Amino acid sequence: MPELTQLHADHAAAVLAFELANRAYFADAVSDRGDAYFDEFADRHSTALAEQEAGVCAFYVLVADDGSVLGRFNLYDLENGTAHLGYRVAQHVAGRGVATATVREVCRLAASRHGLRTLRAATSHRNAASRAVLTRVGFVPVGPADPAHLGGKAGTWYQHDLQPQRSPADG
Repeated sequence: MPELTQLHADHAAAVLAFELANRAYFADAVSDRGDAYFDEFADRHSTALAEQEAGVCAFYVLVADDGSVLGRFNLYDLENGTAHLGYRVAQHVAGRGVATATVREVCRLAASRHGLRTLRAATSHRNAASRAVLTRVGFVPVGPADPAHLGGKAGTWYQHDLQPQRSPADG
């Protein structure tokens, strides 16, 4: 059973393998990260861990039983109860509900673990699968996304107002 866990140093090799194996697939819907991203991956991974430690981001990976990464789910720019959500899933699990179920779980964690009230996500008009995931989870379109934010592609910002997470003791 895949496990959603916060990113840690030991994930570096599996995350890099995930990004390389799915590079062409991702580039079809979002802009390619370029060779420099892969050449500097170790430094980028360390920087992400430092940002997570500082509390400005929270990075999650969906890890298969064999240790491979099936998806990345990132909360970034955490500030004043809001954050941006970014995610990507491996091509071989796309279309099977993995992204929808995991984005739902990340929304729950955003509220309960990180104290967030609102999430925003941008997706390109070409990425119908991502738009479907966001709307199934409860995000609504709130306006156009700057193409510079989406690698030059036209797109839309979506927003999800999270429900406060009540504990059983709250009644």
